[in-house]
Amino acid sequence: MAVDSIHNVTRLLLAWRNGEATALDELMAVVYDELRRLAAGHLNRERPDHTLQPTALVNEVYLQLIDQRQVNWQNRAHFFGAVAEIMRRVLVSHARKHRARKRGGGAFKVSLGDLAVVSDTAPDVDVILLDQALTELAAMDPPLARLVELRYFGGLSVEETAEVLALSPATIKRQWQTARTWLRRRLTQGS
Repeated sequence: MAVDSIHNVTRLLLAWRNGEATALDELMAVVYDELRRLAAGHLNRERPDHTLQPTALVNEVYLQLIDQRQVNWQNRAHFFGAVAEIMRRVLVSHARKHRARKRGGGAFKVSLGDLAVVSDTAPDVDVILLDQALTELAAMDPPLARLVELRYFGGLSVEETAEVLALSPATIKRQWQTARTWLRRRLTQGS
């Protein structure tokens, strides 16, 4: 994203935070394509017969953002961190509804992609199990779980994640390796 666009996102976030009525709609127009690419990336890692489409996922994010009244928006990275959390909740909720309809069959799968540490071929993982693993990780190490959420669900770069978490990129890289290793072990237990 160009520097002008990054500054525009930050300006719109500040305007939205300050109560400017049209700021959210303007913001969504600026970031829509990026959000849609992010949503498509998530959905591409899931089961082929998935009923949720990228546009629908972005619309769900938008509907939940409308309710965000008390957020102290800081910048683009902070915004995409919040979007990551919302996308995670939407995907997990959708998976739970799908599983309930199927009574446990046809579990909702995602590819671990960037979380793979042993090989380039990442196993498919049930998104509910991934959510449970992240919840478990959050109980042990909340910042590490937040890092995974930002990188995996938010699609933030190392530098953007460092900005959101107020850490150095080198620290983020080390913690990302630790998180990937822990999640890989946790998600492959019993396989």
